[in-house]
Amino acid sequence: MTMQKENENENQPIDLLTLSTAWNHLPFRFKSPPKRLKIAVFVKKWPRKSQAGGLERHALTLHLALAKRGHELHIFTTASPNSSFPSYPISNLHFHLSGSTAAGYLDQALVWKQFQTENSSGKPFDVIHTESVGLMHTRARNLSKLVVSWHGIAYETIHTDIIQELVRNPEEPPAYALTERVMKVVEEVKFFQNYAHHVATSDHAGDILRRIYMIPEERVHVILNGVDEEIYKPDAAKGKEFKQKIGVSKSKSLVLGIAGRLVKDKGHPLMFEALKQIFMENSTFRQSTILLVAGDGPWRERYRDLGANALVLGPLEPSQLASFYNAIDIFVNPTLRAQGLDHTLLEATLCSKPVLSTRVASITESVVIGKKMGYIFSPTVASLKKALYRVWEDGRGVLEKKGQVARERGLQLFTATKMAAAYEWLFLCISQDDNQREDYCHYQSAIN
Repeated sequence: MTMQKENENENQPIDLLTLSTAWNHLPFRFKSPPKRLKIAVFVKKWPRKSQAGGLERHALTLHLALAKRGHELHIFTTASPNSSFPSYPISNLHFHLSGSTAAGYLDQALVWKQFQTENSSGKPFDVIHTESVGLMHTRARNLSKLVVSWHGIAYETIHTDIIQELVRNPEEPPAYALTERVMKVVEEVKFFQNYAHHVATSDHAGDILRRIYMIPEERVHVILNGVDEEIYKPDAAKGKEFKQKIGVSKSKSLVLGIAGRLVKDKGHPLMFEALKQIFMENSTFRQSTILLVAGDGPWRERYRDLGANALVLGPLEPSQLASFYNAIDIFVNPTLRAQGLDHTLLEATLCSKPVLSTRVASITESVVIGKKMGYIFSPTVASLKKALYRVWEDGRGVLEKKGQVARERGLQLFTATKMAAAYEWLFLCISQDDNQREDYCHYQSAIN
């Protein structure tokens, strides 16, 4: 169903529970919430500075934004005995900490007891939000006012397994993961039904949940990830200062950037080999190009083998990451994982940078939807090399124009403000009682 068909008559309110497009397209305009909600949040790990993964960063960005909006947030999560837990000057943000199981998950019996204690003291929770399986389906199945956000599902991972098998070095043994993954999909199809409402963080995942996992459309809602637009924004001065600080020569006419977990399934072997070959075969490219690598993982040291053409920066704090994005000409995401919606892509676009990324559905359907805002390549060395040459030949002028288009789309869809507003409406919708006068499940507005 197209956005036009969904909104043929702008005078008719939109039924949000059957909206097939991302809620981020809606121009929510509440200056303050029409109702203060008491929200329970289950997340197996709360982010610690620059070490956070995508799920943890989503939890941090979303729930801090909702707390700042005035909602009462209760976060049920784990505490590490080896590090101090972060504190926030927000009186309506509460943490309920516990140890994790041997597998790293929340201790379901303990957090459920914590939840029941808080739920019975004063006002009960209006809505429950679990980041992935923070709250297991065995506890969630009888909760009607519950939302689960999926940051990657097994069906998407099958594509990942196929890609990784294709790029596998012949000397490496096959992973034999595909057969196991198919059974994992079957398991998910069964237990996903136990969650009342599902949020897909990409358009592609929303389609899978409806078609493959057979979850009724009124229980599947697409809300794209968002990042803090006050941190990630264009700032040429910061970018220039960052390049000077880390020693990027002015002779470099193309600055490539890559960030995140430096592991195999994020495509770093692919990126390394493509650049290694180009640097060997084209001296002009080698002399004019440099790669900035932000992040940590096994490939951190390997990138140093590229010599002076790569600067390995290690993990960066959000403010440093913003300067990093502003210092580069294009952000490269060679991921081999066809899951979720990578925050680094969104951060780069809000900093007005085009993206060069692997052709996976979550990215091509939600982020790089056309040539005006970036470049797409198939997950092979040859395809990535061809794309890198195209970027180099286009030059900074073309890249800047693509970056401007990317930022315009990013401001419409990928800000923390827009994401939090969409979740707020969803929470208001599912928290309402049948006898309540307000109807937050219908929205009187055109779609962007």
